Amino acid sequence: MNLLRHVNFGCSVSSVQGKDVKQYGKHNMFDLKADTSWNSSEGIPQWVVIRFEEPQSISKFLIQFQGGFAAKAVSASVQARNGELIVEETFYPEDVNSPQTFLLKAPVTKKEASKMKLLFPSSTDFFGRIIVYKIEIYE
Repeated sequence: MNLLRHVNFGCSVSSVQGKDVKQYGKHNMFDLKADTSWNSSEGIPQWVVIRFEEPQSISKFLIQFQGGFAAKAVSASVQARNGELIVEETFYPEDVNSPQTFLLKAPVTKKEASKMKLLFPSSTDFFGRIIVYKIEIYE
C-alpha cells in the first residue's frame, strides 16, 4: 500500500525550477498525473523530505525520474520523531523514464518512521537538475 495515498504527510524540496511552484512544485509528485513533475533548480545536491503526521513502517519506495534528469545516486534516510536515524541506505537508479522500486535492506518494521529524506548528491543532467514525476512509499 502506497502510504502517501492513505496517510497525512508533508513534503519539502530543496528547490523549484524558476521558483515556479505552480508548474514545477512538489505537489506534482503526488497528483497521480503522468504529465506533471517536480523540477529542481540547477545545482547539487537536491533533496525531497517526506514528514509523516503519524509514524509509519517503511519497506520500500518508488521513484520515477525523467531520463536525462535522474539522480546518479539516492541516499534514503529514515528518522524517528525524536530525530534519531533509523536507517540510511544508498541506491543507484538507472537514467530512465520508467518507475523504479528500491527495497530497504533494513526495513522499518515498527511504526516509528516520522521522516524520510531522499538526497540526490549528483545528477545525470550537466547542470545538476532533477525531475521527478512520482514518489511512492510502501509499508
